[in-house]
Amino acid sequence: MQTYIPRHIQPQIKERLIDFPVVAILGPRQCGKSTLARAMVQKYRDSVYLDLERPSDARKLQDPEIFFNLYKKNLICLDEIQRAPDIFPVMRSIVDDHREKGHFLILGSASRNLIKQSSESLAGRIAYMELTPFLYPELITLYKKEGGGLKKLWLRGGFPESVLARNNGASTIWRENFIRTFLERDIPQLGFQIPAQAMQRLWRMIAHNHGQVLNASRLGQSLGISHTTARSYIDLLSQTFMVRILSPFIPNVKKRLIKSPKVYIRDSGILHALLEIETMEQLLGHPVYGFSWEGFVIETILSRLPDWRAAFYRTSSGNEIDLIIEKGGKQIAIESKASLAPSASKGFVLALQELGIETAWIIAPIEEAYPVSKNITVSPLMHFLKAVQ
Repeated sequence: MQTYIPRHIQPQIKERLIDFPVVAILGPRQCGKSTLARAMVQKYRDSVYLDLERPSDARKLQDPEIFFNLYKKNLICLDEIQRAPDIFPVMRSIVDDHREKGHFLILGSASRNLIKQSSESLAGRIAYMELTPFLYPELITLYKKEGGGLKKLWLRGGFPESVLARNNGASTIWRENFIRTFLERDIPQLGFQIPAQAMQRLWRMIAHNHGQVLNASRLGQSLGISHTTARSYIDLLSQTFMVRILSPFIPNVKKRLIKSPKVYIRDSGILHALLEIETMEQLLGHPVYGFSWEGFVIETILSRLPDWRAAFYRTSSGNEIDLIIEKGGKQIAIESKASLAPSASKGFVLALQELGIETAWIIAPIEEAYPVSKNITVSPLMHFLKAVQ
């Protein structure tokens, strides 16, 4: 039996339960929300856990007001809350009547924009937390015992059943089934009647354009749909945590800038499954290799630093920074290089000068950090995270 692996947002969830009546953990299906919630709920006396995809549990909420009043002093955990959106007004009434902090812990596989009732009914009463698939810092202790593991996580992605599978073949099969289930069941359950084949073709096309500037018109033409429809499909993939849309950085400089966003498949394992990449050897020889590392680095950083604003910078002349993060007046520029001997490109250095950014990092799959200039450090991913946090 697999030992429970603590998640990095667990302490923050405990704090939110002290301060808010309702705490929502949102994230993609199968990323570990239920496992995390069960581990936390066990520590609360007389807590109640309901999986709303289980008919026997869903029936208990046929009259939610009676059920909630029965457990008015307990922590109530409701899993797959998007299955019962009509429950939010009742929850608001209970919260206002009882004034109890930490009364509800709800889990959902869609963003709060898709679960509209929660933001409308529980405004000021709910705190949102996003749980991603496993990140490298969460698995580093396990990997030390196994003798490595960064490449395994990069190849397989962070979904627990994928990264912890017994071999690459089993991991690939799980991800292929995940993609099929997501398209054929999860999307329709959210109320969207989109042909699974059309969505799968778009998803694969995004995978082939992973890390590149989004061109919804070209994607739409390839699928025989309008650019607005293509963009609505992409937004849906973003709202269900499958795709990350990274906005451009627009400073006050006299440069011709790229103003369209870049698009990434958030989980590297799902990216590789969509591209039919099963081994590290296949990844090394694939055109997406460098972009895959870039997406892996960006997703890890933004998931660990959710309070930082993020964007990319690119001029029409080719000066570029993969990621700029900002917080409290501090700016950090980040370049991703899937090389064991990375160097700062001319375009990266010129972009730093144009923007006046004084702190820059190049993240590579190496063992130790070292400076390449006064303000640029080449670093492994974990060293960077520890230095910034």
